[in-house]
Amino acid sequence: MNLTAASPDVARNARPYLYGGEAAALTDALRAGQYNHGPVTEEFEQAVAAYLGVPDTIAVASGTAALHVGLLAAGVGPGHEVIVPSFTFCATIQAILATGARPRFIEVNPGTGCVEPSEVLAALTPHTRAVMPVLYGGRAVDLTLARPALDEQGVTVVEDAAQAFGSWQGERRVGATGVVTCFSFGPIKNLTCGLGGAIVPRTPLEADACRRLRGLGIVGSAARRAEGTTYTVDGFGMRVQMSPLNAAVGLVQLQHFHEAETRRRELWRAYAAALDGIDGIDGIDGVAVVDADVDRTVPPLCAVRVPDGRRDRVFRALRDRGIGVGVHYPPNHTQPAFSPWYRPLPVTERLGQEIMTLPFHQHLTPACADHAAGELRRALTGASR
Repeated sequence: MNLTAASPDVARNARPYLYGGEAAALTDALRAGQYNHGPVTEEFEQAVAAYLGVPDTIAVASGTAALHVGLLAAGVGPGHEVIVPSFTFCATIQAILATGARPRFIEVNPGTGCVEPSEVLAALTPHTRAVMPVLYGGRAVDLTLARPALDEQGVTVVEDAAQAFGSWQGERRVGATGVVTCFSFGPIKNLTCGLGGAIVPRTPLEADACRRLRGLGIVGSAARRAEGTTYTVDGFGMRVQMSPLNAAVGLVQLQHFHEAETRRRELWRAYAAALDGIDGIDGIDGVAVVDADVDRTVPPLCAVRVPDGRRDRVFRALRDRGIGVGVHYPPNHTQPAFSPWYRPLPVTERLGQEIMTLPFHQHLTPACADHAAGELRRALTGASR
């Protein structure tokens, strides 16, 4: 049996899913001739804000830029610490370092990949200025139990919600829970702009700060500058606006987001059912996959844990069989670039040795999940010999 031919999409790494209107929208934006920042970007910001049920969002060039700008707008800078899980993409840590602050790495719950309030509270120091929970697998992180202590110390919660657009925390969407929230709209996210990100600010003043930071510190809009003879730069800023070209793609994607929610939950549930009872996959309380809380989450991935030192053998076997598995993520506290802030984190270190993500994108069907799970079963049998 030719496995790749039988189910070609499982051989591919996650890739964008387009609904058909993106090309026309992009062509219209190209013809408009305004590529740096313009009305289409502002329309996208308003549409995202309306979808989330918040007053405002600020679109930027990438999810990493969203984290950087969000931290700066929250007052994070040199001499500060940011509490952050080591179990995340390295962009999270690079954004912290870009502010001049330093990361203070903490453990995650191995069953969810997310931080717990108790770990956050245990890591607080007099230098802590922000906590950056990472919403792994799109799952919301509720730090309510830690909030009194954080508020007393003036610590801001800046969510890395790169994977969590569309997910819920209680009765509200992620982004509408009263903290600074940063999204990514990269190529393989739940909603793609091709490349892009957004920040949900807490106040109008914070929104103004984010807009100045993304636009070279210049006060006022580009339209207002075009009508005057000068402009004012009142502080540090970067050139990280979202192009109208990217915003045009995002607007089409947002119109179809209900389909993304439905298909991604369906695929995750198909994996969970197909993986149930497979020997050699470790979880918490018998759960075969890392728990995404799928009823309230729009999942961007499906992760499993392969114990007993077999992950790498299983990974190679699946890649050889045409199954596009990945590893999300190697722990950051063991990376050479972040070695000055190393702390022993045995839970995260073990998780980093066991974690593996299965093919997951909207081109896949439940039948593809069954196929990939069957190949995982075969690979585990081979790795046990």
